[in-house]
Amino acid sequence: MRFKMHAMLKPAWKRFWLQNMRTHNLQILPFSHYSTLQSMSVHPQLQELCSIVMSTVGGLDELELSLNKFKDSLTSSLVAQAIDSSKHEAQTRRLLRFFLWSCKNLSHRLEDKDYNHALRVFAEKKDYTAMDILMGDLKKEGRAMDAETFSLVAENLVKLGKEDEALGIFKNLDKYKCSIDEFTVTAIVNALCSKGHGKRAEGVVWHHNDKITGTKPCIYRSLLYGWSVQRNVKEARRIIKEMKSNGVIPDLLCYNTFLRCLCERNLRHNPSGLVPEALNVMMEMKSHNVFPTSISYNILLSCLGKTRRVKESCQILETMKISGCDPDWVSYYLVAKVLFLSGRFGKGKEMVDQMIGKGLVPNHKFYYSLIGILCGVERVNYALELFEKMKKSSMGGYGPVYDVLIPKLCRGGDFEKGRELWDEASGMGITLQCSEDVLDPSITEVYKPTRPEKSSHVDSSRAKSPQKLTKFSGKMKMRKKTAAMKKKKK
Repeated sequence: MRFKMHAMLKPAWKRFWLQNMRTHNLQILPFSHYSTLQSMSVHPQLQELCSIVMSTVGGLDELELSLNKFKDSLTSSLVAQAIDSSKHEAQTRRLLRFFLWSCKNLSHRLEDKDYNHALRVFAEKKDYTAMDILMGDLKKEGRAMDAETFSLVAENLVKLGKEDEALGIFKNLDKYKCSIDEFTVTAIVNALCSKGHGKRAEGVVWHHNDKITGTKPCIYRSLLYGWSVQRNVKEARRIIKEMKSNGVIPDLLCYNTFLRCLCERNLRHNPSGLVPEALNVMMEMKSHNVFPTSISYNILLSCLGKTRRVKESCQILETMKISGCDPDWVSYYLVAKVLFLSGRFGKGKEMVDQMIGKGLVPNHKFYYSLIGILCGVERVNYALELFEKMKKSSMGGYGPVYDVLIPKLCRGGDFEKGRELWDEASGMGITLQCSEDVLDPSITEVYKPTRPEKSSHVDSSRAKSPQKLTKFSGKMKMRKKTAAMKKKKK
């Protein structure tokens, strides 16, 4: 049983950590005691129940009247299958009324697992009222809540901003016939830390330290993330030190979490410290035989891009190559992005060519985002070149790019190129979202971006506005007039 519960918690951890590191998008299927894969056509009574529950006609009282007319034999398995089959279509209140009606009609034939199953469904749907009603019924009838259900309930209560309620249930788990053990402690700590409640999570750990012997690495990772959500570098660093002092060596995930916390903190308060402090953390990682990956460097590159540190971004990319950590397509994307945004279009183009030359195959976001940036900074010619590279890769999914480029070209006055791209898309069978009216010069207003005239000064960025120049010349005239009056007096 313990192994089973641990196996259930592990996928949640994977999802929790990998989503926050923004490296993968994992979809974890919710746990269920019942299979929803059975065809509804095999069970006419299931089909009838689902049609009643999912109906949009009438209120809750009408729903119950319709359920009362259900003549077939009602079983706990049928109730669970009806909830599973209806949960994505039916309104939550109708699902709740259906389950409460089932409780009344089946009485003691519903088992603890049926209540737990329904409670998990309402927790997944983040319906606090339904969860509260079922939790009350669970306790009143002396039924047992299992660890998996508590984990999901606690997680969703914290997401709803009801961490006090989650902690209240945890402290009174005995009233729900659920043990406070390493699994339930891990679940509440996980839930609290997911929303940055590191201090409260540490309080739970301190009170139940004797119950987490086998899950300390997992607990430390959670606490580290909890403090990192708040960008509290001091507390996050303390957790790293505690891990080492307790014989738990921080792994790559821990260091990447701390690195993100450090970089995001410096991005706001100390941009000049981004590179040196991040590289110090990477040196510390290597001293523990934990070697930075492209994900580690990409965290730094992302923050450097946000503060437009072009030179340092390019240097970090070179550092990756020298240190034996091959940049991935995300690394090249982050550097090319900051180059385009800062007006280094030739250098940005070279970066894209370099990535393609390395044989790296990016996903659609690489092209969508960079083409969008180039259109935004009025460099449609570079955007068209990049689109040609995208088409050469034969990855498909060109529709959104056509939808960006065609209106941009036409509003810039290049209706001929816009028409060419439209015909090209049509020839490939692509259905575009933009209207064909955009190709009509009599409908589409041409917008020519006005560029500031070049100043004769060496540094045009320092050229004064006409208002400032008028004010300045006025001051100079006053000074000359005052000086002339002083001369006369002498």
